Amino acid sequence: MSQADDTTGFSPYDLTDGRVQGNWKSRYVDEAAQKEIKWERNYLIVIFCSCLVLSVLIGILLKNFSTKLGFDTTNISNYFFAWAGGTLGGTLFSAKWLIHTIAKNTWNIDRQIWRIFTPHLSASLALVFIVLINSEMINIATPKSLTIHKCFGIGFLVGYFSDNAIGKLTELAQVVFGSGLSHKK
Repeated sequence: MSQADDTTGFSPYDLTDGRVQGNWKSRYVDEAAQKEIKWERNYLIVIFCSCLVLSVLIGILLKNFSTKLGFDTTNISNYFFAWAGGTLGGTLFSAKWLIHTIAKNTWNIDRQIWRIFTPHLSASLALVFIVLINSEMINIATPKSLTIHKCFGIGFLVGYFSDNAIGKLTELAQVVFGSGLSHKK
């Protein structure tokens, strides 16, 4: 059966999430679970808004004051915007998974730490990716062609897909450095 024929899957194929129409109450009736879900939601909203506001403010400040600072701010600003883009990408990824797990009734407290740290891991990976481009170890752009906009955009993509990227880097490390890095169960 193709996904288009699947009426029992998840959105967009099953907009009811397997619920009877009109059943609007949360599946999470436990007060402690609701409290943790709301905390997680608020945490991601704060990171999301902070990332956007800081990016706009830093962008305005750099535009207005970079010549008055007396030193070249290009690398610092590129690294900041890579970090900010990675944070935004990781935050959206975490928010998406929070929404999916609640809707599919698979949210659990044990995965909360993953959703909390994903924006920060994503930001770090995005920053290192831009450092590697800037050092010419990765040749997808020249260091001189990097702008804050490109760094933010690349950072966002690296951040959003960082979970996949880290998995692939682990596979690569296992091939390059041996299978001693494999996960033991």
